[in-house]
Amino acid sequence: MEAAASCTAMNRLNFPSTSLPHRLSHHLHPPSSFPPPWKQVNPKVAIFLTFRHNTRTSTLLSIATHCSPKPNTNANSSSNSEQDQNPPGNEPNPSTEFQSLTDKCRSFSPPSSSSPSSSSQIVSCSRGLVLDLGPESSWDSAEVGSPVVKRFLSDDEERWYMWYHGSSGGELDGLDSIGLAVSSNGAHWEREVRSPEHAGLVMRCSKDWWAFDTAGIRPCEVVVMSSSKVRAAGAVYWMYYTGYSSEKVNYLENSLDFDLENPERVCGRSDNGNIFQSLPGLAISQDGRHWARIEGEHHSGALFDVGVENEWDSLFVSSPTVVFHSNGDLRMYYHSFDKEMGELCIGIARSRDGIKWVKLGKILGGRRGCFDECGAVNAHVVRDRKDGKYFMVYEGVDSNGERSIGFAVSNDGLKEWRRPGEEPVLRPSEGEGWWDNRRVGSPYLVQLEGKESEWRLYYRGVGNEGRTGIGMAVSEGSDIGCFRRWTCFHI
Repeated sequence: MEAAASCTAMNRLNFPSTSLPHRLSHHLHPPSSFPPPWKQVNPKVAIFLTFRHNTRTSTLLSIATHCSPKPNTNANSSSNSEQDQNPPGNEPNPSTEFQSLTDKCRSFSPPSSSSPSSSSQIVSCSRGLVLDLGPESSWDSAEVGSPVVKRFLSDDEERWYMWYHGSSGGELDGLDSIGLAVSSNGAHWEREVRSPEHAGLVMRCSKDWWAFDTAGIRPCEVVVMSSSKVRAAGAVYWMYYTGYSSEKVNYLENSLDFDLENPERVCGRSDNGNIFQSLPGLAISQDGRHWARIEGEHHSGALFDVGVENEWDSLFVSSPTVVFHSNGDLRMYYHSFDKEMGELCIGIARSRDGIKWVKLGKILGGRRGCFDECGAVNAHVVRDRKDGKYFMVYEGVDSNGERSIGFAVSNDGLKEWRRPGEEPVLRPSEGEGWWDNRRVGSPYLVQLEGKESEWRLYYRGVGNEGRTGIGMAVSEGSDIGCFRRWTCFHI
């Protein structure tokens, strides 16, 4: 009760505009080790604060995403975590408890077979799957996607974090929320269990009527910062995310052969085929689990607004992913629908402090006759540590609305982007029964430290009847344009 009362009182505080964490005023550096472990907190209390950014502050942030060497991905390794064994009616143990992906793979249902090879078929049909839907009553039981993956190292341990969106599919409590899963190798993921229905949940939609993110939130990028004046355990996470409102966008002149929708729904929701207003948002955290929204200059709290009537991004702004180029130079890549051209496009904006942004226009659209003829969405951009080039993976949309994953490269990360080939780097699996045989998208690219030519590609896959999951593919050698699905561990 005291914790709940403290949370309520804290939410009512009128924070001054200069109340951003003091450490943000220092010159910032990437953390030298991993963030703190799961904290022993009351599992029934989630703290969400709102700070208003002081636009007069012009702190230049030295931000760096932090990915590291290739871990052991032994297909036979298993987790030592245990599930909650408390009997009904007892208080759950506040210490960390996890829900293993092993149980999720057991619940996956490939085509039935009575032959001795049925177990190998399960492994084959779930090839690449690393995070499945949550249990039936959980917040992420209907849909998961938008993976954002980071890896942290210490002298004796490594830890991977994956933020993702999920929903239960219900009309009232089925709004997209953000969850967190953790791993020791980037392949076997576990959700923190605070309660059975909220396992992994770390951030919900805003409840402020005026906010831009009252109807759904999806993570797009997390950048990690720490000051030289504080220990690495005091690192600050900045999450850029898409916030959706219940306001529909009127667009009646759809020249596409499929329904344009924002956000894309695949789990049978009643709002399929609608275009909802969306804008980019920012939240900060000291542990990756408890988040405080940072209000931007837009009246709704978003970082910036859609374009004016005749601009290419006048309908919505979605999937903001951010790359640190140098001190005082951050780039944001996002997508929208260009009404005049009739295609989905990716644009760019720049910032000095990560909060106030200036748009620079479109950088990537569709190509006639290719897998991305109708455009590109959900881009993720990284800077290659080997030669400094910028690599972009994106979700290409063909003339029928089908989705595959494409690749583009740029020397400076601005407007000169080229696509090496006409084929995607990852297509949906072929054949009935595969977990990702309908579409693949929402890619997230991770470069393995110390092995500059090795990459991991995390993505959302869609299978039969719209069932979703998060998968992983790997690229070894210098050919980043070719990925193969990781082989799921045996059950």
